[in-house]
Amino acid sequence: MYKLKKSLWLFLCAVCITGMMSCGDDEEPVTPTLYEKLGGTTKVADPANPGQMIEKGRLGLRSVVDSTIFVIVGEGKITQYFTPLLTEVGAGNTTGLAALSKSLTDFFCVGTGAKNFTYAGKNMKDAHDPAKNPRMALKSDNGDMDIFIQSVVKGAQQNNVPANLIGEVGVILESLRADVVQR
Repeated sequence: MYKLKKSLWLFLCAVCITGMMSCGDDEEPVTPTLYEKLGGTTKVADPANPGQMIEKGRLGLRSVVDSTIFVIVGEGKITQYFTPLLTEVGAGNTTGLAALSKSLTDFFCVGTGAKNFTYAGKNMKDAHDPAKNPRMALKSDNGDMDIFIQSVVKGAQQNNVPANLIGEVGVILESLRADVVQR
């Protein structure tokens, strides 16, 4: 009886070990995050800060953010929301512009799945409510949200982001509409 129990025990252990080893083979491959698709954590030279390295994903997102800001200013369709910022820049003070670029870049990094960054800004509802954010000149409407999304698309296109990834960014932006649009 003892030998049977011991044999049964060894058999069950072998089955469990074999099962555990084969379970890993049946798992679906992990789908990369949008951040990883945009370059991920690979370090590259930071063109804005000579001698420093930056994650390729963050560099790509920062480039899109900065291009988007220039699209917005250049087209002038929604600049009324950025009156405080544009007044500062017009006076030669780019501190607010740098802060906006960093905050939006952090937001996009976190929103696309980056693990090494945090977004410390206001939630989207408060960030777009002039009563809670004096840097926001007006409440936005759906048409202006559409223009903002179109500006991000143009900024991404200027940085050669593939169309399928731009679409994924668009899904993220669209998910924020209810908080951003307040009139």
